[in-house]
Amino acid sequence: MRKESRRLLRTAYNTMKDTLRVRSIQFAITVWFIVITVTVMLIVSLVLYNKFSRTAQESAFLNTQQIVEQVQFSLEQYIKGMSETFEVVDAKIGKSRGIPTANLLDQLATIAGTREDIVSIHLFASDGTLVAGVPTTEMRKNTRLQEQSWYKSALDNPNHLTFSLPHIQNLFKDNPYNWVVSMSKSVSIERDGKWENGVILVDINFKTLDDVFRTVALGKKGYVYIIDESAGNIVYHPQQQLIYTGLKYENVEQALKFSYGQYLDNSGGESRLNVVRTVNNIGWKIVGVSYLDEMVTTTKEVSAFMIWLLAIVLIFILVISALISARISQPIKRLRKSMEMVEKGHFDTYIHVRGADEVEQLSRRFNLMVSRVRELMDQSIREQETKRKNELEVLQSQINPHFLYNTLNSVVRMVGSDRKEEVVTTITSLSKFFRISLSKGKTVITIGEEIEHIRNYLIIQKMRYKDKFNYEIDVPESLLTYRTPKLILQPFVENALYHGIEYMADTGHIVVAVAQEGETIVMQVRDNGVGMSEDTLKSLLTGQVKSKDGSGVGLRNVHERIQLIYGRGYGVSIASELEEGTTVTIRIPALEYEDQEEQP
Repeated sequence: MRKESRRLLRTAYNTMKDTLRVRSIQFAITVWFIVITVTVMLIVSLVLYNKFSRTAQESAFLNTQQIVEQVQFSLEQYIKGMSETFEVVDAKIGKSRGIPTANLLDQLATIAGTREDIVSIHLFASDGTLVAGVPTTEMRKNTRLQEQSWYKSALDNPNHLTFSLPHIQNLFKDNPYNWVVSMSKSVSIERDGKWENGVILVDINFKTLDDVFRTVALGKKGYVYIIDESAGNIVYHPQQQLIYTGLKYENVEQALKFSYGQYLDNSGGESRLNVVRTVNNIGWKIVGVSYLDEMVTTTKEVSAFMIWLLAIVLIFILVISALISARISQPIKRLRKSMEMVEKGHFDTYIHVRGADEVEQLSRRFNLMVSRVRELMDQSIREQETKRKNELEVLQSQINPHFLYNTLNSVVRMVGSDRKEEVVTTITSLSKFFRISLSKGKTVITIGEEIEHIRNYLIIQKMRYKDKFNYEIDVPESLLTYRTPKLILQPFVENALYHGIEYMADTGHIVVAVAQEGETIVMQVRDNGVGMSEDTLKSLLTGQVKSKDGSGVGLRNVHERIQLIYGRGYGVSIASELEEGTTVTIRIPALEYEDQEEQP
């Protein structure tokens, strides 16, 4: 640190020597402020470093040890309580000889109800058959129960309670995929008059432990993680996803060497203090990680001394800077007043300021900057208008050959079947569909026109798909005269039909609803189709998913057009569940339509 201080002082001296040649604002500001500030801060840093570094480090070591030991104590108490609960379950099952009587099931249900963190209690025979348990539910097929670690550990270690690593429990059909720690133990049960080995399984919701660990803080960056002492598997880590993806590394090999102790670790590029404690009777190691660069700020002595010393330094700098700024502040104040006009949006302001050379240069450059900003703003407006026009041109191209071909092909079949009324209905709807799609080049229409466009589209598709789906349109008459961007509902109705309903065995149902919430118009397209996975749902608004047989205009197009016209407070949101259906919600401001207004 002393070498670094001497290097910075030499740099400051050379800078001062060079700037002494130029009598300007650069001289006044650069020399005095840099020399004074750097000198004072170096003195403060040296004093603080030499006086408090060891004290702060020792205090941080002790604090980390205490926190890790508290976590160890809390975890051991929790494990003890769960073990006692397991012993009660073991006693009840042993007393009933494992026979699944109503009394045994009631007792297990009572035990499970005493603790919110117990997910399930079940008893399995040696062949993997479910004997009894709560909640009562059917097992999934092909669970390979006898190959699971908790099952084998129970049989390999008779009369010993074992704890598994956290894992997803997927044994039962009606249960959600809970993240659990499994407690298991072998037990003798009677089946068909014969005694055989069975396994008791009690699943604990790992979220309870996760909530406890996440409340532990070791400074701003420090944390606690847990590993299995046998193989070094990570049981818990606050940055578990980064560990799995390889973006973060923990030196667990070093931690495995300690049952009780502490060591410094520099493997991640930063100096860290690791404190290790072992949890009794479960074989887990708690590792507390503290970053040494935070330790100086952890003691009251350092904080009090720093505040006192920096206050004196600040006063000293303020006095000197006041004397210097008195010589140079007046022309800059005049410059500031001119800049305030530009700040308020008056970009036609031209700055006339006299003063030191730098102030005059700043005035000229600022004038050039304002002129350039004005040009860029005009250019941005033109580009946005062009972008919106281009997007609408792409949107209008949704009358694609595939849709037109399917519709006309349906008309041909209806003519061949002599269904004249259906032919008239289809062609009339197709004509209205085209007319509203074009809308004389307008980009904003009424909600009534938009709903009429959707109604015609659904009529055409209803003619094609017959009883495949039905639809419902719910729009109050009072909202029909409000304005809306053109063609924002059709991509979502098309998506509901092709992706939500087409693959259903039952009759589909599409609902188009419009309502007003305060100053906002809310449009919804709901279907009872097959729904979407989370990955598909996330990709919809990124433009990665488009209608298979539809317009080809992605859902992201509609979302961006709405935000481009009305701002980021509006747009499209999607909610969906597999086998439940999809709901698309569109929000736009409630504005009355005026035919004489200029269309954007």
